[in-house]
Formats: sequence, C-alpha cells, structure tokens
Amino acid sequence: MTRPRLVFENEKILVFQQQLGEWDNLNHLIVCRTTNNACIIDPFDGKYWHEFCQSENYSLAEIWLTHSHWDHTKGVEELLQISSSQIKVRCHFLEQERGYQQDDVIWWHHEEFSSINQQIGVVSFSIHCTPGHTPGHVTIIGNGIVVTGDCLFLGRCGRTDLFGGNQSKQRKSLLYLRGFLLELDTSYVVLPGHQYELSDGSNPTVLNLSEFMANNEALNSIDDDSEWNSLPFLSFDDNLAEQARRQRARNS
Repeated sequence: MTRPRLVFENEKILVFQQQLGEWDNLNHLIVCRTTNNACIIDPFDGKYWHEFCQSENYSLAEIWLTHSHWDHTKGVEELLQISSSQIKVRCHFLEQERGYQQDDVIWWHHEEFSSINQQIGVVSFSIHCTPGHTPGHVTIIGNGIVVTGDCLFLGRCGRTDLFGGNQSKQRKSLLYLRGFLLELDTSYVVLPGHQYELSDGSNPTVLNLSEFMANNEALNSIDDDSEWNSLPFLSFDDNLAEQARRQRARNS
C-alpha cells in the first residue's frame, strides 16, 4: 500500500493526504496526537484508510463530509462495514436537498454562512456552512489547516452548475470565508478536495495561506461583478451539466 503523505503537523495534530480515484480526489486524515483518534474527510477508498489507520494504531473515530457528491462519499459504506468500532459520520443537513441520505448520519444543522465547533479527540475545528457548489457544503478551519473540499481549490473555486449548486451562494460563501481567512495566521495551510493546475503551471496539493490568498482567481474576483461572472470554471458544457439539467427538470 502506498502510504499517504504527511502534509502538516504541529503539537496537536497530524494531517495525512492521499490522492485517490480517477477524479484526482484529495483525501485528508486528521489525527489528534493526544488521543490517537482520527477523522477522515471525504473518504474515496474505505479499505485504504482502514488499513492505514490499523497500521499506525490510529483509532478512526469519525468521517466528516464536506459535501455529498459521490466521489467524496464513495468510501463511507465500506469503512462502516469493515470497521470493528462505531464510526460517526457527519454531514450538513442541507445536503438532503440534493437527495443525499445515509443511515445513521449525524447532521450538522447550523445556518448558511455560519459555523459550529466540532471535536476530534481533544482538538476542535470550526465547521463553516459554505453553500454554492452544493447546498450544504462545509469548510473546516482550525489548528493550522483550512480544508476547503470543493468550495475552493488552490487556484479557483468549485463549479456551481451541478444539481444543488448556486452561483450566487458560492460568491457569498467566498466573501464570508475571506473574512475568516484574513484573520488567520499566515502559517496556516490550505487543503483542497481536488488537485488542479494553477495559472503559473504548477500543480501543488497544498499551499500556505498567504500564497493561496494572493493567487486564487475566484477569491480575487468576488468584488467585481464583471470579473466574477466571466470566470470560466463556474460552469461547464459537459455531461455532468446535462445530468444536472435533467435532474432539476425532474424535481421542478
């Protein structure tokens, strides 16, 4: 088994990252160093993360979903089936608007553009509801890391033309998040849900916060209507967009 890469550590947490699947999904495992309790965010491959945690004697206690697209939830069922312990699955209840249902999910119920605290082991993170890519997308901030899922990638933001997406709410989410990010220490690192090439041709999977804020095209366009509306990655003319149109028609 290829080991995941240790992309961040401090006195409180370890963060491992691994790219999995044909969509270049970036999975992140957060480990509380005090308790060895671990949380996997958006597992693509349940067996992979189960085996890694077993090999390191980490107790995989929780699954946090930034949103409910299949490539971010694919490994949930397998993890629940093969684990000998009770793993808690958490997701925002607004994801039910796009039809996501999973037995025994513990739903976060806070409002859009607000946050609650969530603990793994003895460390706490703020869970921000940042809709736009999906209705109940969340961004996870704390202890030196920002896990953005598909709300923000390192150079841009997630598309808004899939079922449950909303371009106006995406812009509001980025405005909301920017206020928090500007208050963070620049030693924080940003961990996205997918790897995409930046405009300068580089292709990182993690960036420090200062580089991220300086170079993210979406964040740098939110104050100007013309720039925002001309961003090429908010929507695409592809099969996924056509599926979303059909799904919206069925639900109207």
